[in-house]
Amino acid sequence: MAENNRVVDARGRSCPEPVLMTKKALAQQSGRLQVLVDNQVAVDNITRFAQNKGLAVRVENKGSDFQLTIG
Repeated sequence: MAENNRVVDARGRSCPEPVLMTKKALAQQSGRLQVLVDNQVAVDNITRFAQNKGLAVRVENKGSDFQLTIG
């Protein structure tokens, strides 16, 4: 992971909190952002939010969790 990457751990949180955490982190930094979540609803909502902002999203399944890379 590059130095300008930031990780938001939103596991155990229910929507809309993961989306709000992602929004706040994107406003505070440039570069890639990695978001960790543990449910498909959060994956869908964060992906939709980021794509509406014109950002690319890559989703990887990490066991029972998901890692979203935004930017």
